[in-house]
Amino acid sequence: MVHPLKITSTLSDETRYQIYEYFLQQKKSFTVQAIADQFNIHPNVARLHLTKLSEINLLSAYFVKTGKGGRPGREYKASEQGIELSFPKKDESRLLKWAMKLINSIGPEALEMAQQISYDDGQSEMKLLLKSGKGIGLPDFDKKIKLLTDSAALIGYIPQIVETSTGKKIIFSIYNCPFKNHLSTNNEIICTLHESYLKGQVDVLFTQNDIVQVESMIHDCENCKYEIDIL
Repeated sequence: MVHPLKITSTLSDETRYQIYEYFLQQKKSFTVQAIADQFNIHPNVARLHLTKLSEINLLSAYFVKTGKGGRPGREYKASEQGIELSFPKKDESRLLKWAMKLINSIGPEALEMAQQISYDDGQSEMKLLLKSGKGIGLPDFDKKIKLLTDSAALIGYIPQIVETSTGKKIIFSIYNCPFKNHLSTNNEIICTLHESYLKGQVDVLFTQNDIVQVESMIHDCENCKYEIDIL
């Protein structure tokens, strides 16, 4: 088990933290040179950052044959299992387990109530972000996109804006689901509540919208993808 102080000291470096965010957002492997080019740093510095992130198990390293002969090259990828810090130790996964059992035992009525709670929570979080003043100076639409992205930076929202005949469409993917470790059981309930939370956030920013999930991790997709038509 990695000591909490080692984790916090590793992520306290701003560039190293940004590199880790980049891995989460892209969800693919990179060489040392690719990271050096992306962040405009020397390869030796990039290698140090990647090594430090590997030491606390945020990245995994493996060798890949280049096809050009010689020794295989090393590549890095974000680990499937993240890390959690809490003082004192918390067992929130057990609370989630109890909540899922309660919803299953009561039935559809409990799920509807849980959806409303998660929706209201999403609205509250986004309203707090609006009050924080983030995105000041940006055009209104760009500010809303920034808030939607910043609301879950480590989840990995990657928004794309598409012009349509009726307005704009936002397409964004979640590469690092915060509930990924629990999707093997009760996945339908968990995804339903997560989607309600996202819907609450979107409704605060865009009063007229149509949000649809087009891809899902529980259906063997690489990520969860949503399309939001802004009417």
